[in-house]
Amino acid sequence: MVSIILSKVLESREGIKISKNNVVIINKNDNVATAIKDIKKDEILIGDVVLEVKALQSIPFGHKVALKDIQKGEKVIKYGEAIGVAFTNIHAGEHVHIHNIEGRRGRGGSKEDKDL
Repeated sequence: MVSIILSKVLESREGIKISKNNVVIINKNDNVATAIKDIKKDEILIGDVVLEVKALQSIPFGHKVALKDIQKGEKVIKYGEAIGVAFTNIHAGEHVHIHNIEGRRGRGGSKEDKDL
């Protein structure tokens, strides 16, 4: 389930704002985010783009998580650029890694492959 939320921010005693975000979304067109801490299954993903997605499994620090459903054959977008292609359907909140995406850059073949 995806819904709009406000970015959660706490204020410390010194007046420094401390974000409660647990993912970073680099580009508004990204369909994945990067975990900036270990995320537990069922934890709500919070990022500055104000999307709320529940983690379907634990997501390790530094790994990617799907922000929306990504269909088999669809490009995986991070930094606003394609970083690979899903070789299976990936659900919003699912861990995105080598078990469900394939990098195509440098494999030769079609122009589309080279554009990744």
